[in-house]
Amino acid sequence: MPLVVFNQKGGVGKSTITCNLAAISASQGLRTLVIDLDQQGNSTSYLLGEGAAEDQPNVAGFFEHTLSFSLRNVAPDEFIVGTPHEGLDLMRSSPALDELQSKLESRHKLYKLREALQKLGETYDRIYIDTPPALNFYTRSALMGASGCLIPFDCDEFSRKALYTLMENVEEIRADHNADLVVEGIVVNQFQPRANLPRRLVQELIDDGLPVLEPYLPSSVRIRESHELSLPMIYLDPNHRLTQALVELHDALEAGRA
Repeated sequence: MPLVVFNQKGGVGKSTITCNLAAISASQGLRTLVIDLDQQGNSTSYLLGEGAAEDQPNVAGFFEHTLSFSLRNVAPDEFIVGTPHEGLDLMRSSPALDELQSKLESRHKLYKLREALQKLGETYDRIYIDTPPALNFYTRSALMGASGCLIPFDCDEFSRKALYTLMENVEEIRADHNADLVVEGIVVNQFQPRANLPRRLVQELIDDGLPVLEPYLPSSVRIRESHELSLPMIYLDPNHRLTQALVELHDALEAGRA
């Protein structure tokens, strides 16, 4: 079940949520893949570290291959690398994604990722896709090929207003291109329960009938250490309250798939 993590606003925790949920899946014995479609490469850095070699196979190579016809059948797993974590693989990002975008759009390659996801689903139990903070070619490709979408929300007033447009965009893609796409829910991130504004904003989402997931992910400086060490929380500090909230969220999503 490919799961897209998407929000058109940057800095809401897309990469953090993607990598931590994927790491929990892997730690529970599920063969797991992360696809990093954001040219900033935050998920790639999180899982491989800042010093990872840039000449490794990557997602730009996959898309570039779709631009030329070849008699040799190149499988999507040829663009995947391993991570230091057992059972967790990565189709890493690349700065070349930006310059490829216009070529891919002009050649109508929107469905190539969906085809790849169908093949990769034969190998991987779980696939998580990190997307750019924009509804561009790569995000649309991911939403057209996925079966679920998670929307991070960082308890900001501007983020709340943007959620309604985002939900409409996802619903339009579901209606026009991917009937199997389901909004799994809104993940409340960096939640501070003692502050009035986050509580009010989340309650407004609930009152409006939006699918807010529980538990809310608490704000913690520990996540910064996790980023710096390139260690998702389940590996860094499995007993931390943020880790436990992530595990509870992961397991709730798994129960919904059953």
